[in-house]
Amino acid sequence: MTTAPHAARPDTTSPSSTAPERTAPGIAALDAVERTSLLTAALRAIESGRADHLYQDPYAAALAGETGLGLLAEVRAATFPAAGARTVPSTPDYNAIRTRFFDDYLQAAAADPATTQIVLAPAGMDSRAWRFDWPSRVRWFELDRPAVLAYKEQQLAGTAPRVDHRSLAVDLTAPDWEDRLLAAGYDPSVPSTWLLEGLLYYLPEADTHRILRRVAAISAPGSRIAADLVNTDALTAPQMTALLAVFADWGCPWLFGSDEPEALFGSFGYTAEAVQPGEPGADFGRWPDPVPPRGERGVRRVFFVHGRRN
Repeated sequence: MTTAPHAARPDTTSPSSTAPERTAPGIAALDAVERTSLLTAALRAIESGRADHLYQDPYAAALAGETGLGLLAEVRAATFPAAGARTVPSTPDYNAIRTRFFDDYLQAAAADPATTQIVLAPAGMDSRAWRFDWPSRVRWFELDRPAVLAYKEQQLAGTAPRVDHRSLAVDLTAPDWEDRLLAAGYDPSVPSTWLLEGLLYYLPEADTHRILRRVAAISAPGSRIAADLVNTDALTAPQMTALLAVFADWGCPWLFGSDEPEALFGSFGYTAEAVQPGEPGADFGRWPDPVPPRGERGVRRVFFVHGRRN
């Protein structure tokens, strides 16, 4: 994927929040991968402060904390070097588009009268259960590691989700998370909607396949799934070196990509479609770079994948 040579730096408006930031002793318990959820929250906080924001997340600043803003500063420095043109994707624009894309996706799914359960895995610092109204028939499940959910609960103390919300402290690589989900009220006999956001590129290929297989196994026909994914060139392209080095230095390198996301999800029983940021339905007037045709080789790509269980 080529990059516009004179793309502007992102808006640096200070993040806004409905409440002052709380002290966050729980941050110390988060490992490298878990801390990336604070980066996502920081990006959402900054986006919420922009005049041209694609969404508003009033909880993001408190969830990000100073740690999240520090991580964002490192990503910004790699993305927008002081000398030379940007070569990596604009992380602020990408995250804004991704959040809005999946906002719209989940709301469209929830508008279907057959939708009674939505699962975020992992949940990270996501606040959609708090910032949107959801139909009363929907059960909302959030799965993530114990330290992540403990920190999130601490930061959102005193606020209530606007949905029947069930939080499960589980590791998606553990052998029993399905049993925990069933015990929390998940019904595998009726269609569900799953969102795997900000996850798959941190996992080895075998773990990615294992998670998709396990999700498919407890998803009834007609269930929805959505995820973001990079291609294999995004893991090795010289133009990505600066950004990849940041994540590697944090201890959470990118490990997995797929050049054929539709086929990947198809192998687990889904009919899927993949769209790239900047294409119709995944642009919102914010993607700053050209979008290479799918047939072009040797370019980095990002995909938003969404599909239904056969």
